[in-house]
Amino acid sequence: MPIHHETFPNGMTVLVQPMPWQRTAAFSLSLRGGIQAEPVDRGGLSGLVCEIVQRGAGSQSSRDLVAIQDNLGIDRNSGVSTAMSSFTCAMPADSLEPALELYADIVRRPHLPADQLDDARMMSIQELRAMEDEPTHRVMRRLREVHYGDLLGRSIHGTVEGLESITQDHVREYYTEHYHAGGAILAVAGNVDVVDVVEWAKANFGDWKSGSVSPLPAPTGKATYEHITSPSSQTHIGFSFPCIPYGHEDYFKMRAGIGILSDGMSSRLFDRVREKRGLCYTVSASCHSLKHCGGVFGYAGTTPERAQETLDVTVREIEHMIDDLDVGELDRWKVRIESGLIMEQESSASRAASLASDWYQIERVMTMEEIESEIASLTLEDVRKYWSDHPPRGYRIVTLGPDPLKVA
Repeated sequence: MPIHHETFPNGMTVLVQPMPWQRTAAFSLSLRGGIQAEPVDRGGLSGLVCEIVQRGAGSQSSRDLVAIQDNLGIDRNSGVSTAMSSFTCAMPADSLEPALELYADIVRRPHLPADQLDDARMMSIQELRAMEDEPTHRVMRRLREVHYGDLLGRSIHGTVEGLESITQDHVREYYTEHYHAGGAILAVAGNVDVVDVVEWAKANFGDWKSGSVSPLPAPTGKATYEHITSPSSQTHIGFSFPCIPYGHEDYFKMRAGIGILSDGMSSRLFDRVREKRGLCYTVSASCHSLKHCGGVFGYAGTTPERAQETLDVTVREIEHMIDDLDVGELDRWKVRIESGLIMEQESSASRAASLASDWYQIERVMTMEEIESEIASLTLEDVRKYWSDHPPRGYRIVTLGPDPLKVA
């Protein structure tokens, strides 16, 4: 089905994809106020504001909002990323109009109750400490920081010190500055009528105030190795290297190579590092993309005795990936991607999220047909040439365990 898009005078873009075979509808409302907008000494502020705006809005109390959402059958989620604060909802199609009205209240007319700040702060600190107790999270969090740099690589969970320093004035200032229509994206997919959705969007958001949007800072990460000493019976290995972002003309050539390495149980890292050699209990690699830069991030979990060999073999598989490419590997990856696209067509929530992500990343939406054409046209020579011209380099490696490893 055709994808409708239009940008209101206040800067909000509305994207609508009808999926008439669905019984559901979903939307993703993304505002340009993520962790990049936090002051350096108040890490966690964006997430705290995202939580507090949902504790009463318009004429509804916090308890009222929850009851209305449940009565409408809304499956909801919210959170922050590097560049965005986002609210996502899936529901029966008939509930879309009142759901949009409800979330217009949440983002435009929140109560921001001062008496609930400490409770929200405590929840955020507990979540952060729970994450810190998870060694895989500690490794990958630090890896992101060293990959992108101190500003761009900040954690969505913030810091205990940052969360403890936040006052009600900070919450109001952040909300006032970053919750507006400028650069906002409302993506809707499902059993909907385009004319109706645009009309509802204009009624609820068309007169919302606009505001400026700050660009992302430049990445400042560099090749490095860090070890976190821990008396653990396991060694956790995180690794990354820079790559092109989504939207680059060669993106799918790069992505196919990573797919051959680490998409599915027949991929090389799983087969050659885990299964055949028995070096680790898990190993994987995937692409991560920001608007202007990206990275390949990988993880392996193993024993201290096998950690060095696990790292060496994993890096060798990555660096020699094109030495013995086989068309069967590429064909299997294509089938997995096509299967994922089919599954996305069965989920209005997944499609709404993809619409919003595409618009933010590349300021247009790639249709299913366009993606399928890109994937189908890829050849082994395309993959080989990209990786030959852009070999992995500039590794960032973080390990956690009893002993550091040797890294060239």
